[in-house]
Amino acid sequence: MLTLREAQPSDAEGFLNLLFQLDQESNYMLYEVGERKTTIEEKRKEIEAQIKDSLLIFAEDHGKLVGYLSAKRGFAKRINHSAYIIIGIIKDYGGKGIGKAMFERLDQWALKKGITRLELTVMTCNARAVALYQRMGFKIEGVKERSCLVEGQYLDEYYMGKLLK
Repeated sequence: MLTLREAQPSDAEGFLNLLFQLDQESNYMLYEVGERKTTIEEKRKEIEAQIKDSLLIFAEDHGKLVGYLSAKRGFAKRINHSAYIIIGIIKDYGGKGIGKAMFERLDQWALKKGITRLELTVMTCNARAVALYQRMGFKIEGVKERSCLVEGQYLDEYYMGKLLK
């Protein structure tokens, strides 16, 4: 049974395993295979810090983490009304509405916390993700040229943003 839930520090190992799987499955995430060096203890501390003032939610299927959405609130007073979003869902669970459900949960959290701007970056060639973000109300605000080097090829990223009430 698939559920969405907020992260707990005890999720560190499962979250790390999810990230390692995403590193292997996707060229659209930041890290390449073998590049991520985070330990379970470091990830536990990251989760503890993030859940104090930001959001980290997981999609879970029968105890296994299969996706996540991270929303990190701006650290300074001038950007504290905004949050930067990262999302990842393993391949076998793509196209099942998980991303949409996580973004809906994000909107609820943001409105409750007084956040009025959400932002993210996405590789321009990731049409599926761009389409999801646009369906969820994000707009392309600019292009970050030659932002990533993937398998020897430079790729551009879109800056995308969404304004809330």
